[in-house]
Amino acid sequence: MTSAAAKADPVVLVTGASQGIGAAIARRFAVGLPAARLALVARNQQRLEQVAQACWADGAQAEAFAADITDPEQVERMAQAVQQRLGPVDVLINNAGHWRGGAVQDMPVSEFLLTLQENLVGAFAVTRAFVPAMIERRQGDIFFTSSTSGLEGLANNAAYCAAKHGVTGLARALRAELSPQGIRVCCVYPGPTDTPTWDGSDADVSRFMSAEDVAQVFFDAYQLSRRSMVEDIVLRPPSAV
Repeated sequence: MTSAAAKADPVVLVTGASQGIGAAIARRFAVGLPAARLALVARNQQRLEQVAQACWADGAQAEAFAADITDPEQVERMAQAVQQRLGPVDVLINNAGHWRGGAVQDMPVSEFLLTLQENLVGAFAVTRAFVPAMIERRQGDIFFTSSTSGLEGLANNAAYCAAKHGVTGLARALRAELSPQGIRVCCVYPGPTDTPTWDGSDADVSRFMSAEDVAQVFFDAYQLSRRSMVEDIVLRPPSAV
């Protein structure tokens, strides 16, 4: 790889890596960049270990770091552990999040706040923990998994829409702040995707996108030379267009 291209052996941190899109992103980087060192973050240690083992089988080094990103102290401890064991993070993928639906009049304020914490505040805390080292080295890639709910308003979805609109704003503000320092910031907006989120629902997931297709766009955006930056990627299943 040339100095103008993405590193072949990056330290890649993925939050929400225990299942769904996060697990698919980890597997895609493991297959595409076997020299990568993957830091997998989520609350569920057992599922994280399973994804890490799959990444090892794909050829990449992977370690599990169980942490609840809604807790700033856990985020700080996780960041210290990652950097001590793997080194500075080159690619930060803020993927963790949780959907909570409901009409405004039916949702307690506590659930609204928790939705913001899980989808927006946690992403800010994780980013804040790793950005200083990127600024010092004047290089890095930061990704955010937003949602098409971060671009539009949907009935009975106020909390999630508000949180994902916040992710959109955070990504755009960070891009303005960090791109002059050589750090790329990309925000990905997936529409309905076949993930465990839909387990137990009556949704027809056969009409949804695959998590692997969504993961592919993160990998492709990272692979671009440093002369290019993808700012926003919107993905929808054909049935949703």
